[in-house]
Amino acid sequence: MKKILLALAAAGMLMTTSAFATVKSVVLVHGAFVDGSGWKPVADILEHDGYSVYVVQQPLTSLDADVAATRLVLDRAGPSVLVGHSWGGMIISDAADHPSVRSLVYVAAFEPVAGESAGALQAKTPPAEQSVIPVGGGFVQVKPESFHQDVAQDLPERAVHFAAISQVPIAGASFGTAAKSPAWLAKPSYAVVATEDRMINPELERFMSRRAKSETIELKASHAVFLSHPKEVAALIEKAAQSAE
Repeated sequence: MKKILLALAAAGMLMTTSAFATVKSVVLVHGAFVDGSGWKPVADILEHDGYSVYVVQQPLTSLDADVAATRLVLDRAGPSVLVGHSWGGMIISDAADHPSVRSLVYVAAFEPVAGESAGALQAKTPPAEQSVIPVGGGFVQVKPESFHQDVAQDLPERAVHFAAISQVPIAGASFGTAAKSPAWLAKPSYAVVATEDRMINPELERFMSRRAKSETIELKASHAVFLSHPKEVAALIEKAAQSAE
């Protein structure tokens, strides 16, 4: 009987330790016009610090398709922090009801309420950019010659030239698709406001993060804040992980 009690006690301690263990997986979701490779500087820091990193390569064909692609990654990631940049904020808001998600991080990202679309948010507080153009088939992208100025003006132009000419266009109709039931209502959220952002108005980023009661930091950075300030972005992600115990 004593051995049984000891075994049960040990099992209970193991369950308690596991239940309150720091989350060690991070799922990164990119924004419109780019792919997941832009997350590399942040991913390198997270992996160095012992996190398992998963990068979603969503198709950018519709919000539903992008959410589905994110859910497939969450299925194998286990308990995670779910991170979205820009358009990725729309995606993580709907995908984060997945049971693996413990907290969310919005990086210069849309943070909608139910029934709200990215297009409606942009119309409410317009961005500085005027360079998103149709490229055929209902898809849009940033004019390559404007990419540096509007997306990543705090990085050397030569460093973003390839991103400008290798853009992944997004279906324009996606911006009119409303969020369903954003999970930040039920799960802890964090946000990065990029104060020099020309793709999403910084005032809109502040409004959304205040409304969601997200723990927020501000960085003097372009829309590509995850590239120009990877240490600060990674630190906030790690804080989200360490708080999700």
